[in-house]
Amino acid sequence: MKRFIPFLKKPPVVPVIRLSGAIGTGRNSLTDAGLAPIIEKAFRMKPAAVALVINSPGGSPVQSSLIAARIRRLAAEKGVQVHAFVEDVAASGGYWLACAGDQIWVDESSLVGSIGVIFASFGFPELMARQGVERRVVTAGKSKSFADPFLPQKPEDVERLKAIQAPIHAAFIAHVKARRGNRLAEADLFNADVWVGQQAVDLGLADGVAHLVPKLKALYGDKVRLLPLGIKRGLLSRFGISLAEDALSAVEERALWARYGL
Repeated sequence: MKRFIPFLKKPPVVPVIRLSGAIGTGRNSLTDAGLAPIIEKAFRMKPAAVALVINSPGGSPVQSSLIAARIRRLAAEKGVQVHAFVEDVAASGGYWLACAGDQIWVDESSLVGSIGVIFASFGFPELMARQGVERRVVTAGKSKSFADPFLPQKPEDVERLKAIQAPIHAAFIAHVKARRGNRLAEADLFNADVWVGQQAVDLGLADGVAHLVPKLKALYGDKVRLLPLGIKRGLLSRFGISLAEDALSAVEERALWARYGL
């Protein structure tokens, strides 16, 4: 009630944006388009700071870049500090998002890092041969059957994939260096390794071991108001009704989490 009385000082407000799940273009993934209204709302509140709660094994580098860029643009425009709090995982694209924070805080058991790029698929040529299935492909342009999972893997395809990954990896490294600066240790941090809790702090990938509520109270006072913001799931999702597309996305996301034992 006190906050409606104009001559009383209002307690500081910190919107808390939850970034949980794989990053991609699927209906249930974290995307820039889906998060834009939430992020914009958070910075319109004239907050004392904005907090990000991150629990993501990664995903699309483009969506990771777009989301992080939106956060940094608004933080600069409004002059607002951003604190990133890592739960289970901030790996790959998840760490890209964490670097949108001015400070990164982790749990003692958080998994952090995986600054790299991966391309993963399946190959079925031997299974098809055993079943007597013939693959017929007609293309205009020799690269149209590139990395076809139904054909044997070609050395030239592997080299092309590496060439595609190289600039993406370079952009990721540049983003981490730009955001973490001289906090980074003199070590090879960009070979896709993952570190746990205090290890990440010691290497400069994070700023300390801390949890959301006590850290924000320590920084902004016991009366700080934390306002959770998150993506509203659609009616079908809330009732557990999913389509084939959702089932495929769930399998892909499950594979991402499984890399970290979750």
